[in-house]
Amino acid sequence: MALRPDEFYDHALSAADQEHRLPLARMTGWSISPFEAEGLRVSPLRPPVLPEPPRHGEDPSDCDSCREREEGIWFNDTWRLTRIKGVGVPLVLMLHPLDHYDMADLPDELAAELGVLSAHIVRHVQALPHISRAHVYRIGDGGAHLHIWFFARPEGQTQLYGSWMPVWDDLLPEYPADVADADAATVADALVASIGGRRASATRGF
Repeated sequence: MALRPDEFYDHALSAADQEHRLPLARMTGWSISPFEAEGLRVSPLRPPVLPEPPRHGEDPSDCDSCREREEGIWFNDTWRLTRIKGVGVPLVLMLHPLDHYDMADLPDELAAELGVLSAHIVRHVQALPHISRAHVYRIGDGGAHLHIWFFARPEGQTQLYGSWMPVWDDLLPEYPADVADADAATVADALVASIGGRRASATRGF
């Protein structure tokens, strides 16, 4: 059985200083870290918040993903793919079920589709020129409607390896939108060819 919230907090504080600051993570010493350890310090660990605040869209009637189900670059009968704008890496895509599901209550049929779709998206992102890898993330603390992130790592940028890439993405200047739009269109067209579905209408998507 997992530790209770108070037990977890007390356990974590056993490694913290008098200000409740934990030591720097080992990751900050990695060569791919976007930060130099000197002068960097950890925020104080706050006590647990119970009950946890609701995520956005816990009520489907107040869910942006449900309201925006016609927005995207690619669709089939159960899923849609969108391009996230204003990012620093070459391409960030997000896959959403059309209906209001989170990962834990996704029906088995949709869960199977998610696996196949994710493999196709990764394949097509990694086929883009000057893209070495597609990272796939599911976090789930911000929104109750399932959303899967696909980050394209630029070729040669080895500092963007691994789990630091979303942080680098937030630090980098905004990637040229016209280039990202063209690459997103290439991925959407490749999805139609490889797995079916349809592109966005002329008035939506990009």
